[in-house]
Amino acid sequence: MQPDEVRTSAHARAIVEERGLTHVKVGLFDNDGILRGKYIDRAKFLSALEKGMGFCDVVLGWDSNDQQYDNVTFTGWHTAFPDAPVRLLPQTCRALPLEGNMLLFLGEFAGSAEQVCPRATLRRVLERAAALGYTASAAAEFEFFLFEETPASVREKNYQNLRSLTPGYFGYSMLRSAVHTELYQQLLQLAEEMRMPIEGLHTETGPGVLEAALHYTEALEAADRAALFKTFTKVLAQRRGLMATFMAKWSASLPGQSGHLHISLARKDGTSAFYDEAAPHTMSQQMRWFVGGQQALMPELLAMVASTVNSYSRLVPGFWAPTSATWGVENRTCALRVIQGGAKAQRVEYRIAAADLNPYLAIAAAIGSGLWGIEHRIEPDEPIVGNAYDRKLPARRQLPRTLNEAAGRLARSKAAQELFGAPFVEHFAASREWEERQFQRAVTDWELARYFEII
Repeated sequence: MQPDEVRTSAHARAIVEERGLTHVKVGLFDNDGILRGKYIDRAKFLSALEKGMGFCDVVLGWDSNDQQYDNVTFTGWHTAFPDAPVRLLPQTCRALPLEGNMLLFLGEFAGSAEQVCPRATLRRVLERAAALGYTASAAAEFEFFLFEETPASVREKNYQNLRSLTPGYFGYSMLRSAVHTELYQQLLQLAEEMRMPIEGLHTETGPGVLEAALHYTEALEAADRAALFKTFTKVLAQRRGLMATFMAKWSASLPGQSGHLHISLARKDGTSAFYDEAAPHTMSQQMRWFVGGQQALMPELLAMVASTVNSYSRLVPGFWAPTSATWGVENRTCALRVIQGGAKAQRVEYRIAAADLNPYLAIAAAIGSGLWGIEHRIEPDEPIVGNAYDRKLPARRQLPRTLNEAAGRLARSKAAQELFGAPFVEHFAASREWEERQFQRAVTDWELARYFEII
């Protein structure tokens, strides 16, 4: 049996036994889209397939630096960090070719933890879509920088004067991909073997930056693929003596790194809910409302998409990143780009997202807001033609400028509470407020250079 054939607990048991594994890897994604997990022995794994397992709920109560939030009620020192129930998901089985015969299975929090679990949050949005008669598909495309560095060397250099894999600006370079063909081929093969196949891979404009577009698929599977791709691209790079970063913007002098999402809806009979040959821009009524909902709720849901302090360094004019809730047809200066792909590929590109996104939450926000638009028949503004950066838009279309502002908007959003549940909104908004507070305590290199001597 192959990993992509696993659908049930019986299948999972069979493949583990066929491979003679003594241990299996299991993992879950936290608030920041970071894969947390461990090896468990075969007996425990087989038991967990049927009965579930416990996993310390601290992974939903700490930040990317393993520091506990002090402002959430779900978990913390006040609850003593108990185990939360976890269900293992046989259909997420992946080969781990970098670890020989090893297998990885993803899990999802259950019980009360399910209310704040990122993957479960997306699943609930997709259940809402199903109740409306739709299935959602998605794909992510990531830009990421590669460096000839190690986790130790970047710290020794204080993240300054890093050596990029390649120098200069050279987008879509056939020269670079030929010189580094072993790396490209390894990444393509790894992605194929781990069921996160790459549709396109090329250099982007900037030193050492690549862009990978993942194949389109059902939205929950697409989020699994995107989250795993980020993790195992880093793994492959570090095994080759390199480092990959998916920060939204790692250098003030270079463009940010996008994590654009492509979204579409289909009806129960499999036909596109977005395509209408006779309508303007071939946008069906449902697609128009979907875009209207995305545009209307983007300022309220931005914290779910731009969820780090660094995200907001990218959202500035002139760096290929949108700065307000705009939309256009084939317009890459807008936050939402409608792509006229015909009956099989009509879709909307959610361009506000950066590579630092948590795929589960960003896709949940992109689809959830669109469904909200369909439910409430929200009409979008007129599409923008030309440079969206030059347009002065009303206040309701302006995006929050900081993570703290975005978290406050999310916390107050009635639409977010209805779409994602009040427990999730309260918990996640608090976690983003915590993240901003950690940044406010920092003394940056910019402050030292500006004030150390002169002030």
